[in-house]
Amino acid sequence: MLPETTTAGILSFILMLLAIHFRRHRNFHVGSMGLIILFDLAMPFYLYLNRDWYERLIEGGEIFSFLIWMHVGIVLTVYALYTLQIKEGLKLRRGDQSTRAEHANIAKGIVLARALMIMTGAILYEPEE
Repeated sequence: MLPETTTAGILSFILMLLAIHFRRHRNFHVGSMGLIILFDLAMPFYLYLNRDWYERLIEGGEIFSFLIWMHVGIVLTVYALYTLQIKEGLKLRRGDQSTRAEHANIAKGIVLARALMIMTGAILYEPEE
């Protein structure tokens, strides 16, 4: 059985794909993507409040794990892509159509990076005893 965080991540990924597919429905697209960004920003806080990170990272020595640092790097990449995407999306909302291709290219990067983020997060999951 998948952990609840992985299940929530997969469901948010499906919502993201739907928002991209129905991008012509502006309110649905913008609202859904906004919720997904808030979800991704809130997830580290949820994990911090509900997992014993000190025991796992410091006492368990996983702070030196390549997978941990790769996951952190992917999360930061997703956040950076969100920043660029919001910037380009606001230009589109103002009517600047010249940025449409850039917005679409960043979206491809977000899809790939979010998929990697969810997969590495699922790999890092350790059931509590």
